[in-house]
Amino acid sequence: MSEEKNKKKRVNYSAAWAEARSLVVQHRWRLMLGGVLMIFNRLVGLVLPASTKFLIDDVVGKQRADLLLPIALAAGGATFIQAVTSFSLSQVLGVAAQRAITEMRKRVQSKVERLPISYFDSTQTGKLISRIMNDADGIRNLVGTGLVQLTGSIITAAIALCVLFYLNWRLTSVTIVVLAAFGGGLAFAFNKLRPLFRDRGEIQSEITGRLGESLGGIRIVKAYTAEKREELVFARGAHKLFRNIAKSMTGVSAITAFSSVIVGAIGVVMITVGGRSVLAGEMTVGDMFMYVAFTGLMALPVIEISAIGTQITEAFAGLDRIREILTLKTEDDEDSQREALGNLRGEVEFDNVSFEYNENVPVLKNVSFKAPAGSTTALVGSSGSGKSTLISLVMNFNHPLSGRVKIDGRDLTGLKLRDYRSYLGVVLQDNFLFDGTIADNIGFSNPHATRTEIEEAARIAHCEEFIAGFEKGYETIVGERGVKLSGGQRQRIAIARALLADPKILILDEATSSLDSESEAMIQEGLRRLRQGRTTFVIAHRLSTIRSADQILVLEAGEIVERGSHDELIAHEGRYKQLYDKQYKFERDQFINPGEDFTPDLPKVEIPKGSAGASAL
Repeated sequence: MSEEKNKKKRVNYSAAWAEARSLVVQHRWRLMLGGVLMIFNRLVGLVLPASTKFLIDDVVGKQRADLLLPIALAAGGATFIQAVTSFSLSQVLGVAAQRAITEMRKRVQSKVERLPISYFDSTQTGKLISRIMNDADGIRNLVGTGLVQLTGSIITAAIALCVLFYLNWRLTSVTIVVLAAFGGGLAFAFNKLRPLFRDRGEIQSEITGRLGESLGGIRIVKAYTAEKREELVFARGAHKLFRNIAKSMTGVSAITAFSSVIVGAIGVVMITVGGRSVLAGEMTVGDMFMYVAFTGLMALPVIEISAIGTQITEAFAGLDRIREILTLKTEDDEDSQREALGNLRGEVEFDNVSFEYNENVPVLKNVSFKAPAGSTTALVGSSGSGKSTLISLVMNFNHPLSGRVKIDGRDLTGLKLRDYRSYLGVVLQDNFLFDGTIADNIGFSNPHATRTEIEEAARIAHCEEFIAGFEKGYETIVGERGVKLSGGQRQRIAIARALLADPKILILDEATSSLDSESEAMIQEGLRRLRQGRTTFVIAHRLSTIRSADQILVLEAGEIVERGSHDELIAHEGRYKQLYDKQYKFERDQFINPGEDFTPDLPKVEIPKGSAGASAL
């Protein structure tokens, strides 16, 4: 399977060529200017080696001292012009390359941000970062000096070849045969190196992804003394990368060594064939020196081609990986064909909705209900019953396998996604905070909000009590993922953030799970104010927090088994009553006997005798 996958990826280099062509077209004017500078640079570079013939045959051989100064001035002037054009070339193409890299990174990042949630669920963050930052970096060899140098090297080699044919066609014919062998060797080497460069990017992204996870979860790693395990995982990845780099270095070194052999072979040909031509009077000594100089001018570009070719091969490998992302379908690709949402009332309806993550493993089965605009719908059930999946469908992170999700009577799949999401507000169980200030995190949902509005949202969510305790107040940096705050503080900031968004549809997924009883009581009023006039979906294991819901849906195994208000479900004495009584008894016992441990009912697990687990017990 993996072999077939790799084979398919190699075929995708045609797509990389298409991407490379578009880059070249996009930066064609700078590349053309660079090309002109490169040609001029290479042409004036021919003056110095060409002057050797006149210096030896005319100045030395014929004692023409009058030619000495003109030759020296021509060589010096050409060298100065070559230096100026080299500097100009690096400036023109260097800027073009960095601009292209920046634009490519922006393009890939924009694409990644719009990919479906399912893609992020199956792809490491580190891999995506590698695509955006590392793979784009290689294109400098296409729109920077690399491609133009390659062109310049070919032009220089062609001019030098013409001069060599003019000086001695027999010697040049033998030299071409030797260089043709070198070209064949290069083609073979590039064919072998190309997969290595592609695999290197994959390996680097895997290592980056795993390293990011390890560092992000450092508290869990330390809590379970897993430092050594993480060290071994990283070591395996690092050694895998080392083996790839070692192979590619061996290939590049082989090319370099082969180049040296070719240069030596050309030298042998010149000594034997060229020496005989001088002795036979077919070439002057000046012709011979000029021939040697121009042979270097032809051989050096060929060697440059091998080095630049390796860099361009690596750039194509990166473009291929980028292309894979750029061809993925984003969430809002079809927004232009969808209906504008207009004013949203907030009525949500599930019409016989079924959903599954894995084929033939249903998570929701024929779910139907209506949440009127401005109402509160609570979702209750055991873990894995489908509550979070139902919420994911409301947020349009996933799409139904069958059935329809309707917003104000219209199918959600036919509405513009950006319009719809602008009416959403979320408070999740694991609320993400950015590494910025408290004010920035609250204002994230509404970038145009004033400081007064941010502080008002914080006051309603009871954030002020802990913000006032910080030296910098609202300008306090919360750290990566809000690590400098407690779980309850992070959750209250998330509630303030949702308040500031002023959404029509509000998602509260365990919005008070990280709060103690006192803090929860403090923000219940804030949550009630947040829910007013908004269609609200609440997931809560603390059933006391959802007693005021307009309707409660009890889910089990992906189906709604009960529905109604709190009082109706209690009177029904079904599954909801069982959950409520069990939780009420637990909370009462904890209040009466707070020192007692609580062990939830867990299925009994039989441990086979003689097993490692049994021995440990």
